[in-house]
Amino acid sequence: MNQYRIAIADDHCLIRQGLKSLIGTCPSLSIVAEADNGSELLEKLQRHRPDMVILDITMPQLNGIEALRKIRERYPNMAVLILTMHSGGYHFYQAMTAGAHGYLIKDDSESELLAAIGTIREGRPYISSQLAPEVTDEVIAKFRGDAKMPFYCLSDREKEVLCLVMQGHSSRTIGERLGISPRTIDHHRASLLKKFKMKNTVDLVNHVASSGMRLSDKET
Repeated sequence: MNQYRIAIADDHCLIRQGLKSLIGTCPSLSIVAEADNGSELLEKLQRHRPDMVILDITMPQLNGIEALRKIRERYPNMAVLILTMHSGGYHFYQAMTAGAHGYLIKDDSESELLAAIGTIREGRPYISSQLAPEVTDEVIAKFRGDAKMPFYCLSDREKEVLCLVMQGHSSRTIGERLGISPRTIDHHRASLLKKFKMKNTVDLVNHVASSGMRLSDKET
């Protein structure tokens, strides 16, 4: 079997060293690049083009979710495994919606990390055993765009705002991207919460992600 080339991105040196030591025990795996932030990672991916990126979420300069979206745009065949301390549904849904192939928690076992790498290498998604009971293959398929759901009764602007909310953007960032004020974005957020009958943004994101709703006709 050809060597499977991996890049790792985490802002903690000890985590990176631990990953390199563990992955180094497998002759079929090799670490070809490492970075301590998302911006440095993207620079190194241009040179090394690994098969997989193991990516933390909370990093300086460019966080993991933002880096993940850029990786999926630039390198659609590159696998991404999220390795994070965040075990809640909100971050999981963000990662899967952005195109992650797997999601692990940092206190998962060493054997589970190797299992995740092997599973993703075979073309299948892998979810931490801490989250797996709550996530079915059907739901994962919806996150990856394999299932179509009808639109809710939303305006075009509300669809745009909801799509960006699902990607984790703030009202300020959404306003800058759409050319409208943060206050107007907050009004759209309030309208979305009312239409979906949700109390807060976290509940809204969880509901939309778990329903498999298609936010754009251009989504794949």
